[in-house]
Amino acid sequence: MTRVLYVDDEPDIREIAEMSLLLDPEFEVRTVASGAEALGAATEWSPDIILLDVMMPGMDGPTVLSRLREEGIATPVLFVTARAQRSEIQGFATLDAKGVIAKPFDPVSLAAQVRAFL
Repeated sequence: MTRVLYVDDEPDIREIAEMSLLLDPEFEVRTVASGAEALGAATEWSPDIILLDVMMPGMDGPTVLSRLREEGIATPVLFVTARAQRSEIQGFATLDAKGVIAKPFDPVSLAAQVRAFL
């Protein structure tokens, strides 16, 4: 099983993402609503990949990624963002993200997109 952690402050998006990711029978999915919860889940649950919303209140996605790396957690991270212009994607790559999935994502192909990064 591949553990996928999905982090987004929007409950509707978390629900759609979870259902979409569970279309892959090899995925075990957990969702959390904040950067702080993501840090806890990354430590306690040890996901194989983290899908991380960029724009969240409190602690945004790039800050969460930075904190994960500071804590020695090297889990691959994909940013999920509506801000998917080329210049922004290149900026995310410098933050040690493995890739970017644009919002709104296609629920039917989300699991395949994630699998392509594994």
